[in-house]
Amino acid sequence: MISYIIRRLIAAVGLVIVITMITFAIFYLMPRLAGATPETLATRYVGRTATGATVEQTAQRLGFYDPVPVQYWHWLTGVVNGTEFDIGSGVEKCPRPCLGYSFRNKDPVTPEIMRRLPVSFSLAVGAAVLWLTFGVATGVLSALRRGSFFDRAAMTVALAGVSMPIFWTGVMSLSLFSYKLGWTPPGGQYTKLSDNPLEWAHGLLLPWITLALLFSAQYARLTRAGMLETMGEDYIRTARAKGLRERRVVVKHGLRAALTPIVTIFGLDFGLLIGSAVLTETVFGLPGLGQLAIDGTKNNDLPQVLGVVLLIAVFVAIANLVVDLLYAVIDPRVRTK
Repeated sequence: MISYIIRRLIAAVGLVIVITMITFAIFYLMPRLAGATPETLATRYVGRTATGATVEQTAQRLGFYDPVPVQYWHWLTGVVNGTEFDIGSGVEKCPRPCLGYSFRNKDPVTPEIMRRLPVSFSLAVGAAVLWLTFGVATGVLSALRRGSFFDRAAMTVALAGVSMPIFWTGVMSLSLFSYKLGWTPPGGQYTKLSDNPLEWAHGLLLPWITLALLFSAQYARLTRAGMLETMGEDYIRTARAKGLRERRVVVKHGLRAALTPIVTIFGLDFGLLIGSAVLTETVFGLPGLGQLAIDGTKNNDLPQVLGVVLLIAVFVAIANLVVDLLYAVIDPRVRTK
């Protein structure tokens, strides 16, 4: 079991490094292959009236004259050890983990990411609890009552949930529950969990439900399919023939085997959702990582975008690592691989 965990840790670190290399190449190597020069890259960080000498000096400070592998190495060592940036009027220190320096905002990227991370993390955690609870429970009940009215109604609702885009359900939810009925606060309000837990949950309740509606529909359909396949296996009939209670047969033998694909997609969904719930954050005005990445893309703030991508990659790697460890708990055969 220890060797299994060590192998998965090494694989997770390797995955993060590969993702950073690919992302860095997209933002810094591809423009050069397309014909961009260090000067044209530096014009993104200076005003329109900047002289050629100013552009050349900016390109020199940003290291655009260095080969791309050297630039990547400097960025990677800055993440691990911290670094310093020459901003023209002085030297800006960026402590580790330094994810870059935004020359647009004149600030290091890491503090802004850490400020927005609790918003995205709160949104992802709350929605994940809802969609796992309702999605898996609905899928199990639908499989046990196959062909019944509940089964047909639940799968119809699930199909509708998958089909409706988040920006439509979010706007409709805000219009009805916030502006018309006044049950939930309007968008753009976020309270820290440490300040007031009740206000924190109340402000995120509608975004949680809106986001969970899409995912719970997918999980309900997947759980139903897995349970229908599992409950027809020979070992299920054997467990029933031995006189075990139906609840134990369903939960311990049926659901446990059907959870493997659920755990797989949950790890990927949750890891990606930390920084990619852009539509939900936009509709409800939440200042999360998704909005930060969009702002960085609009403003050509590459360090800001690269920092968000790196953080998402770390969360995806951690989620995959947790999934691998859960495999060993759910399926004992994995421990011997």
